[in-house]
Amino acid sequence: MTVRFGERVRSALGAQGPLCVGVDPHGALLDAWNLPRSAAGVREFGLRTVDAAAGRVGVIKPQVSFFECFGSAGMASLEDVMRAGREAGLIVIADAKRGDIGTTMDAYAEAWLAPGSPFEADALTVNPYLGVGALTGAFAAAEAHGKGVFVLAATSNPEAPTLQTAKTATGETVSASVMTTVSAFNASHTPAGEWGSLGFVIGATVDADAAGITSANPPAPILAPGFGAQGAGPADLVARFGATAPTVIASESRSILSAGPDGLAVAIDTRIRTYREILDA
Repeated sequence: MTVRFGERVRSALGAQGPLCVGVDPHGALLDAWNLPRSAAGVREFGLRTVDAAAGRVGVIKPQVSFFECFGSAGMASLEDVMRAGREAGLIVIADAKRGDIGTTMDAYAEAWLAPGSPFEADALTVNPYLGVGALTGAFAAAEAHGKGVFVLAATSNPEAPTLQTAKTATGETVSASVMTTVSAFNASHTPAGEWGSLGFVIGATVDADAAGITSANPPAPILAPGFGAQGAGPADLVARFGATAPTVIASESRSILSAGPDGLAVAIDTRIRTYREILDA
């Protein structure tokens, strides 16, 4: 029997802790790693990151844009990196933030979540701001294939609050409404006692009270970018997320990747120890 995505994340976080290594081959990082700014460079960068992450963390998150900017060759490099990550036993989240309507959204879901697809990932980030209902095809595909989806709920970019904290007709913030709607889908598809397979993206620097968000019900994975270079530290895992901290995937990229290929494994191990100390305190 296939283990549902929410339970896979639950197991990975329990065994290896919350750290997720972002695979973000910025141009400046490629330079620092002495790699070319090319499809070959991002491929090498990604594969080295996978090698360092395998066996240390449970989750990696390739940022699709840094591969896509090199055209078809860059996307072929992304295929290789994601395949290597999944073969190494890592949960691979494709950070593509796809969002559209109807058959277009269905096609995105097929591209990123269908078994055997060249871009097959374990989960995909999606944008609900054409309406959460427009994502139903992606939700159904994830459920059918044992995959996950992470829905943008409350992001930490400075442009976000104007939209995401606006009030709906029910009095909820838009962020809260997204979580309510997605949680309803989880509730109707998740066995009792398990985590939902539709998760949420909530920035690590977001003020939950201002965003109007509360805990997901049933529990679901929270992908939290913003740790490391963006300002949040390991102590914020508990300070920001409180009782939901055990469900959080703490995504870090530059803060770890800046250690370079030779220092990457040590940087990962050091960060893992810090998170464990925080969670065990």
